[in-house]
Amino acid sequence: TDGFTFDMGPSWYWMPDVFEKFYNKFGYTSTDFYILKLLDPSFTVIFSKDDVIKIPNSLDQLCDLFEAREKGAADKLRIFMKDAETKYTVSMNGMIDKTADSILEYLSFKTIQQAWRIKLFSSFSKHVKNYFKNPQLISLLEFPVLFLGSVPEKIPAMFSLMNHAAYSLGTWYPMGGMGKIIDAMKTIALNKNVKFHTNEPVEKFILGSKGISEIVTNKNQLKVDAVIGSADYHHIEQDLLPLQFRRYSKKYWEDRVLSPSCLIYYLGVNKKISRLDHHNLFFDEDYGVHAKEIYQTPKWPTRPLFYVCCSSVTDPEVAPRGMENLFILMPLATGLTNDDENRREEYYNLLMARLEKYTGDNIRQHVIYKKSYCISDFQIDYNAFKGNAYGLANTLYQSAIFKPKIKSKKISNLFYAGQLTVPGPGVPPSIISGQIASDELLNYLKNKL
Repeated sequence: TDGFTFDMGPSWYWMPDVFEKFYNKFGYTSTDFYILKLLDPSFTVIFSKDDVIKIPNSLDQLCDLFEAREKGAADKLRIFMKDAETKYTVSMNGMIDKTADSILEYLSFKTIQQAWRIKLFSSFSKHVKNYFKNPQLISLLEFPVLFLGSVPEKIPAMFSLMNHAAYSLGTWYPMGGMGKIIDAMKTIALNKNVKFHTNEPVEKFILGSKGISEIVTNKNQLKVDAVIGSADYHHIEQDLLPLQFRRYSKKYWEDRVLSPSCLIYYLGVNKKISRLDHHNLFFDEDYGVHAKEIYQTPKWPTRPLFYVCCSSVTDPEVAPRGMENLFILMPLATGLTNDDENRREEYYNLLMARLEKYTGDNIRQHVIYKKSYCISDFQIDYNAFKGNAYGLANTLYQSAIFKPKIKSKKISNLFYAGQLTVPGPGVPPSIISGQIASDELLNYLKNKL
């Protein structure tokens, strides 16, 4: 819009191996669709105007950075990252691609041994603090799990695998924006004769003796052999299915612990902005206070942390010459009310004042395009349960077999995919979720025939 191209969500391209495996299934690689650029710095963390850490894309340089802040931290980081790599490898090779339909899937000597190796039952926070004492280094390592839905004390230590994804595999960017991934998937689908029905909300299912026989939209009634629901799981089950076909009760959903929602601003600025990198994390306020206001006593935050993406630093195509596109995101609790323009404007000015203080630029006077997006928009556009943006919190008792199941218990030809089922939130996990669901659907059709 207006010469700017905005990604709806953050343009973090982590775990590139997951994307490659997806493309390889159909005889492609990512290079058939877009140019991937390795970012350097991977991202920047701002603790204050004068205390800024730029995260290099080299582990050796990262070790030097850690050593400069804490004596002996370089050697500890190498050990920590080796452990994170082990967890990543174990998880990606035999654990993350399970349906998690039953504990029996995990009751093998190898799987139990793997669960022990990845410290499934330990606390992520405790794990990090076993290695490091410097609070800023701890913050750097806790950052990748920030959106997993709880404070680091309640996230399993296995998720240090995210540190391997962030710091060893690198932070990438598809030139043209994250929309290039969607374009690639659409191209592959069209080559496989997939038919798309856009702007056509599903209103209900017609159920027969063998499950769902038809999908009813606002325009059509379509006969189906099976269904994968990758919309919001809660919406599909609670709004589209009759009561007798629901697996989970209303109380079950109310008891779920959700990952954050967020307040987002999309800004087009008619000047270049100093000091900003592609990814910028503002940790210039107390993380503990903000985390408490998200997870423990949900409320509109008083001293929020926030994130700024300026992809035009990397990609000249996403903004007119001499201009910048900014994406600003503030995490907040799900289910909050009073998401109105006055509140959005209040936070806009709060965040922009801190951004302007850091950059030394008067940005607000140069904003020529502005759009906000928050809880009510997630609910309206995506039927997102309580306006969630990142799915369920990845606490121990909401992981693997404790997540809503991929296979419907009461409808034989209905399968689920997406952020509210296994393996969890994020672009790579959602791709994996879709693959698990499609494998289950194909097995169902094979057995049916």
